[in-house]
Amino acid sequence: MKIFNVVFAVLFVLFAALQWNDPDPYIWMPIYLYGAIFCGLAAAGNYYKGWYLFGIFACLGYAVYLFFAKDGVLSWMTEHQAENIAGAMKASTPWIEDTREFFGLFIIIIVLLVNFVHTSQKRAKKMRKKMMKIG
Repeated sequence: MKIFNVVFAVLFVLFAALQWNDPDPYIWMPIYLYGAIFCGLAAAGNYYKGWYLFGIFACLGYAVYLFFAKDGVLSWMTEHQAENIAGAMKASTPWIEDTREFFGLFIIIIVLLVNFVHTSQKRAKKMRKKMMKIG
């Protein structure tokens, strides 16, 4: 888990840095830095189950919005035949920008979910040990 979290902490910092010249860096830099901070903390052995849930639900809410937005993911899939979103660095159309942002949120959700599950399993194991000592 430590390597997983170090890798994603570094990736999320890089993703945040790449947002500097984005049309909305004030939204995306904090989102990616949120993931970087909690991956960094997890790599150091500090897990925050509640904050993972908060991040998961916040990103999930924004992802749902981006999916159904006027130029969102649904539009990209149905009206634009899921055209290549990785062809150029600069997004030339709004549906490409929204779709890329959606997948960025998806990555953060998955990483936070992995940490949430790991933390839950770790705590459950600790509780079982404690119960065995008592009983």
